[in-house]
Amino acid sequence: MPAVDAPRTSSDAAVGSASTVSTAGASTRPPRDLLPLVAGFVALTKPRIIELLLVTTVPTMLLAEGAIPPWRLVAATLVGGALAAGSANTLNCYLDRDIDQVMHRTRRRPLATGLIRPGEALAFGVVLGVVSVAWLAATTGWLPAVLALAAIAFYVGVYTMALKRRTPQNIVWGGAAGCMPVLIGWSAVTGSLSWTPVVLFAIIFFWTPPHYWPLSMRFRDDYAAAGVPMLPVVAEPTVVARQVLRYSWVMVAVSMVLWPVADTTPVYGAVALLLGAGFLREAYVLLGRARTGAPVEAAAMRLFHGSITYLTLLFVAIAVDPLLPF
Repeated sequence: MPAVDAPRTSSDAAVGSASTVSTAGASTRPPRDLLPLVAGFVALTKPRIIELLLVTTVPTMLLAEGAIPPWRLVAATLVGGALAAGSANTLNCYLDRDIDQVMHRTRRRPLATGLIRPGEALAFGVVLGVVSVAWLAATTGWLPAVLALAAIAFYVGVYTMALKRRTPQNIVWGGAAGCMPVLIGWSAVTGSLSWTPVVLFAIIFFWTPPHYWPLSMRFRDDYAAAGVPMLPVVAEPTVVARQVLRYSWVMVAVSMVLWPVADTTPVYGAVALLLGAGFLREAYVLLGRARTGAPVEAAAMRLFHGSITYLTLLFVAIAVDPLLPF
């Protein structure tokens, strides 16, 4: 879906009336301070999301190596992955700058406030993408580079442009872009793919809806005002909570499949089972509150934050498992 143009600003009006206003008027914009400008460009990349993506990359590389991989390879993969994620997130901000101005949660983003201009954000996002693919190709191989390019294209083209404003299933399929770091990390170590990274991909794929839908429940009015049909906007809380629970059960089941597929130890199996039980408990609490008609925001945010802890600890277990002495 093509991006919606941002509202016309005073500078746009000046350009549109160039016949009556001197072209030198464009230079009347006050200069911007360097530090806030740099901070704005960094904010466009959504560093907190990048951190979560990289949390899944390093454990995958340890699992692929069966030990600690060469530190130069890990560093190169993390740099390339961070640049790729930053590119996708920046381009997402560029395309969503109109709705970011409407939503309370996002209206302080650099494009929404005018700190960064749209053309600057677009150029920045494209440059990051080109550099990330070139870097990965030069330092880790062609397969990680191709996977990074696919992740950027999928997040920007499929999720942001095609799905986000059209279907409540947007985050289900669009979330596949967030699963790509495990494929990139595995292929950087092995030069190929196998069933193990596919299972890791599936864990994150089924984790994404029960991670994001609770957040959408909390900010339902924001998405409704922006015209984004997230599931909590178009469905009752009970329906959303049931979907969260279903995806949670599948996620836990897939996490247990990794045990035999990757030949991990019983330590991983026990950790995955305990973490999954905790996740399911919170999902049932959310459903219980939705069924009684009680406010669900607090339970939804507890599940949202808990889902981050779940994924982090699960991948810590994946990282530690190859290093165990048995």
